[in-house]
Amino acid sequence: MKKKWEEKKTSLGNAIIIGGVMAVLGGVIGANFNSWFGGFAPYLGFSESRAETKVDWSSLDEVYNELAASYNGEISIEAMIDGAKTGMVEALGDQYTAYMNAEKSEEFYNDLSGNVGSGVGIEMGLRDGYVRVLRVLPDNPALKAGVLAGDIIYKVDGEEVYSLSTEEISQKIRGETGSEVTVTVVRNGEELSFTMTRETINNVSAYVEYDGSTAIVTVTRFDTDTGSKVQGIAQEFASRGVNKVILDLRGNGGGYVSAAQDLLGLWLDGQKVLVQKSKHFGNTTTSTASGKAILKDMETIVLVNGSTASASEIVAGALQDYNKATILGEKTFGKGVVQTLEKLSGGATLKVTTAEWYTPNDRSINNEGITPDVEVERTYEDINMMRDPQMDKAKEL
Repeated sequence: MKKKWEEKKTSLGNAIIIGGVMAVLGGVIGANFNSWFGGFAPYLGFSESRAETKVDWSSLDEVYNELAASYNGEISIEAMIDGAKTGMVEALGDQYTAYMNAEKSEEFYNDLSGNVGSGVGIEMGLRDGYVRVLRVLPDNPALKAGVLAGDIIYKVDGEEVYSLSTEEISQKIRGETGSEVTVTVVRNGEELSFTMTRETINNVSAYVEYDGSTAIVTVTRFDTDTGSKVQGIAQEFASRGVNKVILDLRGNGGGYVSAAQDLLGLWLDGQKVLVQKSKHFGNTTTSTASGKAILKDMETIVLVNGSTASASEIVAGALQDYNKATILGEKTFGKGVVQTLEKLSGGATLKVTTAEWYTPNDRSINNEGITPDVEVERTYEDINMMRDPQMDKAKEL
């Protein structure tokens, strides 16, 4: 069923929600500041001694007192504290720093390891202010239903979700195998709804295909074992007569830096791959191991696009700096900041931006991205028509 799309603004509403959560934070902690602070601080990922300045929450005391005295309903202190922690982190205004309660933390680690459960086979990403379909996976429900790359995810089971993050929308689309979900998208200004049955999604982090003497290695994310997987794949190249590698990092939003480091060790022998610069922790240099660079003299082309981010940009940037590969495709996303995962009590996790990273040649990628050596566009129409001019060009070079 088609329905005319009407763009809506949500920034004010989000600001009100965050403000309300922050008020709750002050109420819960401010009312009991002296006795609670020592126990509350660890939930936020720091101890009292680590804080540079002491914060006086008492000015927010009246908010909780008014709620406790006037609110016509039950007040859950546990829920308020959980919301307070979320609001405190969101108030930083950093899109990459986040507090995750136990449930969201478990989902996050499952995503990182590829244990995504059942869904409909949609890869999504933020484009032009909206979460859009970047690719529909072959032999999965979304492709069969008619979902296309470029569609804006508008509703899930009738609930408007277009103002939510990619991760939040993904969580709503997933569910039990065999259950149904209705996803409403916006395409060319019109609403289209697709009801699909969830299926188990096979989501490996790396795999290889061969085109004659060319090995096409696709890395979808940097999981804990992605580097060792690709190292194992590379061990096969000599017996297969491979003389060219196409490393496909398109749509790869990153993952563990250590996995990117392991992968780069196939081309770089004990060389610097990035420098992290941090306000609190100083500067640190990361290098590859020595003696494993079996592809250091192999002709290599790296495919990138606007969804190539974070650890993927570390790989592309280092190979470009050392002239070990030709970077082909579209400018990358530009996520040049490092997040540290701090496990908190109760199964929660704080994902906090702790540093910026720079390429070996001291290039900052944050908000800039990596410009390809050879620029080739792949449009949504190309994707939906199963055309891949970027891969075609890579094979020609």
